[in-house]
Amino acid sequence: MNSRQRRGVILLLLSVLCAIGAFAGVISVINDVNSKVGPEVPAYRVKSDVAPYTALRAGQFEKVSMPERWLSDSAVTDLSAVSGKIAVTQLKKGSLLQKDMIVDRPELASGEQEIAIMIDAATGVAGKITPGDRVNIFATFAGKTQDDADQSRIIVPGARVIDVGRLTPLDRRDDDRGGSREAVPITFALGTKDAQRVAHAESFAEHVRLALLARGGSSALRPGDSTYTLDEDKNR
Repeated sequence: MNSRQRRGVILLLLSVLCAIGAFAGVISVINDVNSKVGPEVPAYRVKSDVAPYTALRAGQFEKVSMPERWLSDSAVTDLSAVSGKIAVTQLKKGSLLQKDMIVDRPELASGEQEIAIMIDAATGVAGKITPGDRVNIFATFAGKTQDDADQSRIIVPGARVIDVGRLTPLDRRDDDRGGSREAVPITFALGTKDAQRVAHAESFAEHVRLALLARGGSSALRPGDSTYTLDEDKNR
């Protein structure tokens, strides 16, 4: 082997040693990063905005993987945690689901039952009613004959709201004003008689509206306050 060949072999060996050193350096960096980042765990990201006090469903979230050390202790890592829960605040699209964003859905008291009706968003809700609120439920009925006065009634005073759904477009055929309207499904916790009154009003009343009561205030009605006709003002 002449001197030129020996130099070639030496250079080749040096190249191999440099490659091995570089590879070892890369592995060391990767191991260092892994040791700092740690193992990944599942987390759940909100697919689209969720309104406050909305009942939660698994389909509203998408699974992502994140390093465990980057997640807060309150991050939801098991989607079964949303079962029977509602959003306590506005959930923004792309945000990670946290335990403090959700609460248990209000439970029914003994003798109560859930009943949901659609309430006109413009005249009956206006974004002010939330679960836990108390409302008076009003219904307006047309007179049975031409001589009978139209009447407004408080059919249920102090009804407890347990869920407020999403805005839902109403069927244009049901809109006697010819324009587009939206309604919100409102769920109440009511006794049997009050539930029957609400079901009857939804089917036969001209309109059903809600009046929000002050928190902690009395929902008791004075004699004569539960019904109203226009004639009462005309005769004053």
